[in-house]
Amino acid sequence: MSIRLGWAVPALCLLPFGVAAQEPVIPVQLVAVNFTTLSSELPAKIDRITVKEGDRFKEGQPLVVFDCTIQRAQLDEANAVLAAAEKSKSVHKRLLELNSTGSLEAEKSVSDAAVAQAKLNSARAVTSKCAITAPFPGRVVEQKARAHQYIQAGQPILDILDDSALDAEFIVPSNWGQGLKVGQTMQIAVDEVRKTYPAKLGRKGAKVDAVSHSVKMIAEIRGDYPELMAGMTGRVLMSPP
Repeated sequence: MSIRLGWAVPALCLLPFGVAAQEPVIPVQLVAVNFTTLSSELPAKIDRITVKEGDRFKEGQPLVVFDCTIQRAQLDEANAVLAAAEKSKSVHKRLLELNSTGSLEAEKSVSDAAVAQAKLNSARAVTSKCAITAPFPGRVVEQKARAHQYIQAGQPILDILDDSALDAEFIVPSNWGQGLKVGQTMQIAVDEVRKTYPAKLGRKGAKVDAVSHSVKMIAEIRGDYPELMAGMTGRVLMSPP
């Protein structure tokens, strides 16, 4: 999802869409503010994937469900072991009160119950990974695995993004860096829709490219613009600082 403009100093050109002819423009690419690759946290077989490429989803919606038959059986076993350990602890506590058992046996029953509780917590943690839910609302960019496929932990399954908030990334000559101020407004002309949109400079790159003497800038486009998509390209319309 990184910008593909390269580290070349942008050339100035004539503006489209009825903008003044001598105002310079700079190549820009739209990127999603939130985007990620979802992967499994455990080795398992995919039971089902609930979305397809291009589908929209809500935050918290299950996107991938794994076949966790073995993991759930282990959880049931851990529950049973804990129940038995708690009962043994209770019995030994009562026997100790009646001076019918030694303190060592009673202490061991307490330790056994604690170990059983820890194993249950571990089993619960594993089974909680049996589904991947959406970390934010958005759309599916690419599906990298299929239902019934066995995957390893960390293997990519879905690329997703939130297209409700977009940034515009562009490169400027390094000698512009001090003149451009965070918060200043500008216009973004998007080629695919042949429209311009208001934006403001949100962040400036942390370093200057020593070869091209250029620096990356990130402008924020905020508003309800359903026609815009990550990956669209265009130009920044602004005068040199």
